[in-house]
Amino acid sequence: MQIGRVVGTVVATQKHARFEGAKLLLVQPIDPDGNPRGTALLAVDGVGAGVHERVLIVLEGRAAGEALGRKAAPVDAAVVGIVDRVDVDGAL
Repeated sequence: MQIGRVVGTVVATQKHARFEGAKLLLVQPIDPDGNPRGTALLAVDGVGAGVHERVLIVLEGRAAGEALGRKAAPVDAAVVGIVDRVDVDGAL
């Protein structure tokens, strides 16, 4: 699981049948301080997240599909939570 920030939405006129009704988001993985890590990725939204929100993303296909209730769907990443706050212990 990783933290990311929603940076956009993706509209697809044609998509796999398992994605009917699903919202697709462009998510930028970030570190706990909010700095970008790596490249943005496409994720299926399971919680109703919006642009600029910090979210929890699952990056493992099978776990991502099951978290969305879409077993056997070709999912690489799923948004499974909206982050309200990140607290980091200074002893890390």
